[in-house]
Amino acid sequence: QRPSVDGSLPTSAIHRSMLSNLTRTVSRRGVATTTQLRAGLATDAAHKPPLDLHGLHARYANATYIAASKAGALDAVEGELLALQETAAKSATFADFLNNPLIGRDQKSAQVEDMLKGKTSQTTLNLMTTLAGNARLNELNKIVGAYVELMKANRGEIEAVIISADPLSKSQQDQVSKAMTSQIEKGKKVVLTTKVDPSILGGLQIQIGDQFLDLSVASKIDTISRTPV
Repeated sequence: QRPSVDGSLPTSAIHRSMLSNLTRTVSRRGVATTTQLRAGLATDAAHKPPLDLHGLHARYANATYIAASKAGALDAVEGELLALQETAAKSATFADFLNNPLIGRDQKSAQVEDMLKGKTSQTTLNLMTTLAGNARLNELNKIVGAYVELMKANRGEIEAVIISADPLSKSQQDQVSKAMTSQIEKGKKVVLTTKVDPSILGGLQIQIGDQFLDLSVASKIDTISRTPV
């Protein structure tokens, strides 16, 4: 295109030039946006809860886990939530406050903030005021349970319950724990809880996650009693 008499470019050339510049700008921004999106997705994946829990309690626990992870306060929040759970178990006054439906939501939120501000992390404070505002403080115990479940998975802990007719010695507990560790995925840790139930007569009953193994004498006697002669 030749310049016009006054030296300017024709209108069509100006439009093409503007379009070219716009295309380059959008292209550059598109690359930047894609990079930012990928970085954001990677960040979100790093803070994703380690278990797929569902339901009302899980929604609050998942949101709290993500917020605590981003703040680098997973362990601190767990400790604070367990402390609140323990306080509710020991203090009838606090438990009544959590469960009282007659206190208005705004009033309850304000009271929660007065109680906890400066004493807990911002993540825990946000959870508690949100629960108060949604009239869900009575669900705190279950929400804490769900959060603790997420934290155990994060630490690679597998809960195991051993039931015996008589108390196990420290040596016996160590042997059982070692045997279980050899059977689980590498990097996981067995958290052993022992219980005594004389009714099993002898042997052991073992609960690992959702798996149950009955090696008790009572079970063997029951099997024999069902076997036709």
